[in-house]
Amino acid sequence: MIQILVGAAASGSGKTTFTMGLMRALTRRGLKVQPFKCGPDYIDTQFHTIASGRQSVNLDTWMASAEHVRSVYSHYAAGADAAVVEGVMGLFDGYDRMRGSSAEIASLLDVPVLLVLNARSAAYSVAALLHGMKTFRPDVRTAAVVFNNVSSESHYVFLKEAASDAGVECLGWIPHTDGIEVPSRHLGLTLGVENELDALADRAADLIEAHVDVDRLVSLGEQEVMGDGSGCSVRESADPVVDSGAIRPFGTDDRPFVTAVAMDRAFNFCYRENLDRLAEMGDVRFFSPLAGEGLPEADFVYLPGGYPELFAQELSLNRSLASQLAEYAEKGGRILAECGGMMFLSRSITDMEGKAWPMAGVLPIECTMHGARLHLGYRSIEHGGKVFRGHEFHYSRIVNPDILPNTVVQTNARGVPTDTALYRYRNVIAGYTHWYWGENDIFDLWE
Repeated sequence: MIQILVGAAASGSGKTTFTMGLMRALTRRGLKVQPFKCGPDYIDTQFHTIASGRQSVNLDTWMASAEHVRSVYSHYAAGADAAVVEGVMGLFDGYDRMRGSSAEIASLLDVPVLLVLNARSAAYSVAALLHGMKTFRPDVRTAAVVFNNVSSESHYVFLKEAASDAGVECLGWIPHTDGIEVPSRHLGLTLGVENELDALADRAADLIEAHVDVDRLVSLGEQEVMGDGSGCSVRESADPVVDSGAIRPFGTDDRPFVTAVAMDRAFNFCYRENLDRLAEMGDVRFFSPLAGEGLPEADFVYLPGGYPELFAQELSLNRSLASQLAEYAEKGGRILAECGGMMFLSRSITDMEGKAWPMAGVLPIECTMHGARLHLGYRSIEHGGKVFRGHEFHYSRIVNPDILPNTVVQTNARGVPTDTALYRYRNVIAGYTHWYWGENDIFDLWE
């Protein structure tokens, strides 16, 4: 099968746009393209899904073990003709030197790297950069380079000569083109944005097909997947999942364990493995708070992150769901609310214009977008002798963070304590962190 990891020397080089275009170009050839994303990002994965028609999967060596990452990759790649992995930041940038980087993933999976280099205001000096990228770590296979933001064909000649002298094969170039930038990540996946992303994938694919040797790229990427997925004990179904241990359900009898998951344009920051683990237990029932839907009968409720602040008015109108969540919580029902899900359980969300919109009111906290700043990074906790890891990414803040006690101390990737809280009210566990439980038991949080 075809395997390729799209990397770059730095963020802002055009990885996401190129990756979307490559996925669409390969899909046009009738190939089943399985997308992957290095790192904890839950937004780029949605872009991949739009471009390829298949749900993207995260590969993260900080949130999961190397064995788990290999198993996840081989499992999902096995059902596809091509596996395209988008890197994160610069190729060798990790949370601790190279640890957690795209290069670490490429080495771990033995996947060749296609570099996308931003060539704006650059010429022959890129030879030194390419030489360093290729030789810095011999276990990371730099297969070829494509230059982005090239001003003209004569400009490309200088770049191609530089690549040749650096010993890196050049597959082509992308001319500087207006209108192929990815929309702001903070606009949410409205229908308009989804249509814009779909059109962007087509435009990027057109440019790739016109200026990049896709046939040669396919040839360079053809190889067997490392391992056969035997590390995964998977459920035989049309939507298989990775099984790395049994999850204990609560309060079940002879019927299937049911998880209710909020899923719509306001709530969609989910890791594929988390949903698959829940599917292993029994039934997963999705519902849309944004569409005014009520709470399904369930043994567990999962409210993932997303963009509730962009839909605060619509969400505030769903008073029936607010009452159902409050009743469910007061009766001891288990709810996990992450970031936007926690905001929905709050008393109110104040938008950028300063208007406060009432939310479910399950938790006494109040959230606001005013005076907010970016909170970003890996998070880890130890609870009951077990470690849970996740990722924090948000601009909102809690106005009254001390109104509920913080149950744990969260640390960053280097073990330094952060001020990120994890609240517990009855059996409701809520906080800004998006947890990854692809290879552990999320229900250990309730012990």
